Amino acid sequence: METYTAMRHFADSWGLLGMAAFFTGAVLFTLRSGSKRMADEAADIPLKDD
Repeated sequence: METYTAMRHFADSWGLLGMAAFFTGAVLFTLRSGSKRMADEAADIPLKDD
């Protein structure tokens, strides 16, 4: 089997599944409880004086 064909088959099956799992994890990580307070603190960092 040619290298390109093997990589194409992998990307079409497991690569797509991996990207979907990563996207789902990123969304769940963003929407978890307690993240709003941490995001607000991070957003205020540039505005704080030394």
